[in-house]
Amino acid sequence: MRVLMFGWEFPPHISGGLGTASYGLTKGMAACGNIEVIFVVPKAWGDEDNSVVQLIGANRVPVAFKKIYYKGVLTPIEKIEVESTIVPYTDPEDFWRITRSEVAGYRLMVQADSRGMVDFSGKYGNSLMDEIQKYAVVASVIASENSFDIIHAHDWLAYPAGIAAMEASGKPLVIHVHATDFDRSGGNVNPQVYNIEKQGMDAAQKIITVSNLTRDIVIGRYGISPDKVETVYNAVEPVAHEDGKPVSKGFDEKVVTFLGRITMQKGPEYFIEAANKVLKVMDNVRFVMAGSGDMMERMMKRAAALRITDRFHFTGFLKGHDVFTMLEMSDVYIMPSVSEPFGISPLEAMQSNVPVIISKQSGVAEILTNAVKTDFWDIDAMANAIYGILNYPNLARTIIKNGKEEVIRLKWENSARHVIDIYKRTLGY
Repeated sequence: MRVLMFGWEFPPHISGGLGTASYGLTKGMAACGNIEVIFVVPKAWGDEDNSVVQLIGANRVPVAFKKIYYKGVLTPIEKIEVESTIVPYTDPEDFWRITRSEVAGYRLMVQADSRGMVDFSGKYGNSLMDEIQKYAVVASVIASENSFDIIHAHDWLAYPAGIAAMEASGKPLVIHVHATDFDRSGGNVNPQVYNIEKQGMDAAQKIITVSNLTRDIVIGRYGISPDKVETVYNAVEPVAHEDGKPVSKGFDEKVVTFLGRITMQKGPEYFIEAANKVLKVMDNVRFVMAGSGDMMERMMKRAAALRITDRFHFTGFLKGHDVFTMLEMSDVYIMPSVSEPFGISPLEAMQSNVPVIISKQSGVAEILTNAVKTDFWDIDAMANAIYGILNYPNLARTIIKNGKEEVIRLKWENSARHVIDIYKRTLGY
């Protein structure tokens, strides 16, 4: 079976869980055998791992004078004008800050360069909406020039590309919902983003969600038939230590870590408030907020107002080996997300022998039994859990041992088999 898969990022160029999940799933598919994946990203940088997929960068596909399927119209064209009323923004986590007021339309020019190719930044900049539209145009060409059985589009950024490929090829579309705008915005959804999500869900023959939490949102908030939506849980890549040597903290104090985007969805303010409560009764502990996002400055100001900055550290965005170095230095990992479709980082922490505290409002809470679970808003319960793990070594050792055994069973190959089964049922095999 040949799969044409559209994503937005691929390691090592990732900004969060989407790229990690895309890579893990395709690697799991390769292990299953008899599956070939053509993975498309807007911009290929040249240093991506091509061992498990045939990677295509939309920025390297000539489109000038090609026949383009766009919104159901087949037209040979050199440059394409797209009418649009959507407004660009600076970051995919900032949707909730965009007003609902009417936005004046603008015209998007899809202009080929001297090589006949379309340029992409490959980032989440202020031209993101433009790039989503351009991506769909190039997807039409890719679908017309490649042989495949089914289309798989990861998250809303790639839904228009998946729809364009479906229109050009007539092949069925499966979309993968890693998050919805209800998760990112706390309910104050951006109507343009919602419409793109809704169009993708309506067009797809099958919808994969990363948790039952997300499945319920897709069914209830987007009006999708339950028969169309199926949950496939994420997994985690085995940790590979480069030198096998344990990481030394360099100080004799406990470390409690928050690792993720510093945005409303991730609940960073609850982490700071819980940290403040713990620091009132413990003085040999440090708190680390590892990540970046639109709430970072506000969180720094809150830590300063609470007078805990001597015990609170902001590292900025971490990726790759630095993530696991931070986890190995940690005595507790906490994910207090307000609405988390899944959450791969707790699994990475468990692999690194770190006790985990997660919010009950996370998809990963549906499958983990050896993690402490609290409501995201319950900072007293959070603080008590942190204190208990740090001060009762036997409790910590038990959580670590059982957690490590549990996470070993969460393999991407199992998730891949489930997805392949969905493909076969969609194709009528």
